[in-house]
Amino acid sequence: MNNTVLTSAVVYPGQWLGMLGGGQLGRMFCHAAQSMGYKVVVLDPAQDSPAGTVAEKQVFAAYDDVKGLDELAALTRVVTTEFENVPAASLKQLSENCRVSPGAAAVAVVQDRIAEKAFIASQGIPVAPYAEVRSAADLEKAGQHLFPGILKAARLGYDGKGQARVANVQEALAAFESFGNVPCVLEAMLPLKEEISVVMARGFDGEVAVFPIGQNTHVNGILATTVVNPGLIAESIQHQAKQAAIKIAEGLNYFGVLCIEFFILDDNSLVANEVAPRPHNSGHYTMNACASSQFEQQVRVMAGMPLGSTQLRAPAIMLNILGDSWFHPETGAFAEPVWEKVLALPGVSLHLYGKSEARKGRKMGHVNVVHENFDTALAHARQISKILNLSQVL
Repeated sequence: MNNTVLTSAVVYPGQWLGMLGGGQLGRMFCHAAQSMGYKVVVLDPAQDSPAGTVAEKQVFAAYDDVKGLDELAALTRVVTTEFENVPAASLKQLSENCRVSPGAAAVAVVQDRIAEKAFIASQGIPVAPYAEVRSAADLEKAGQHLFPGILKAARLGYDGKGQARVANVQEALAAFESFGNVPCVLEAMLPLKEEISVVMARGFDGEVAVFPIGQNTHVNGILATTVVNPGLIAESIQHQAKQAAIKIAEGLNYFGVLCIEFFILDDNSLVANEVAPRPHNSGHYTMNACASSQFEQQVRVMAGMPLGSTQLRAPAIMLNILGDSWFHPETGAFAEPVWEKVLALPGVSLHLYGKSEARKGRKMGHVNVVHENFDTALAHARQISKILNLSQVL
């Protein structure tokens, strides 16, 4: 298949779309693709993956299994992914016969924090002061301006895993050893006012669509809420963040849906934190609050279709649901959440991920609260937080 066909051909409904990864992002992609008339084949080794249980077909293979990748490529002309740690080599192999979004080169950059930081800085976009850490000696010579800081493993970290807050060199050395002396990034902790994220899509023709910016709150390193409301974030900051996100996507030659997390500092300056080369937890509000969702955009990009509208229909609040909601906060006894109380509230949509076992700290689903009156949406979100025993961050 020549490059022109790979990058420009339209894939029509009724044909197959390929997904590397069987997690909840893949599951929601399947639902969006199927609603548009496509069939989905998922490659994942798990027998009960959230995406595999709803896709028309699953290839049971490891993400770097050559035979499995060939089987996937034989079924579809286009492939996407739902997590950033998919082997870049696998994407490269698939690209020989399929249109792949995002591409191997872009993913290789953003799945390594050292390469990611260097790339963002090379685009003229501010990042937190940092140092590459490949040995204990790198920490011993790190400047005092990096403390207190956060030591992050360069690869495979997510939801606060592979990260440690460190007050000094001694704590950094201990954390580095606990990580197995793998390559890391030491970042200075900054005077953080709030965190925002820009979720956007970029088509193979260069078309760009940016969703309304969400304000995020994390608890124990895991996203707890995303709030989207016109006027919540200054227009000047929104414009700066959107332009920076587009510059990152163009610089990476990125095609697909991606999320860039930014920090707003106390002086209202903007610093890029990290890039997620996929739909993102903070973009889940789009499923009910926007004219098209981030997952529909993912389908549109890989199928070569025009991008959809990102217009916000009403203010929205996304609440992450962890497995903790299945356990009584005092006794620890297991109990199914009282969903009828959640769904009795106007403007509430429940999205569960089909996972077989609820465990504390495990992402099990989310709730979107959408209402034309933001104060009403906020009141409903607070009620849901109490019903589901969620972290009180609103």
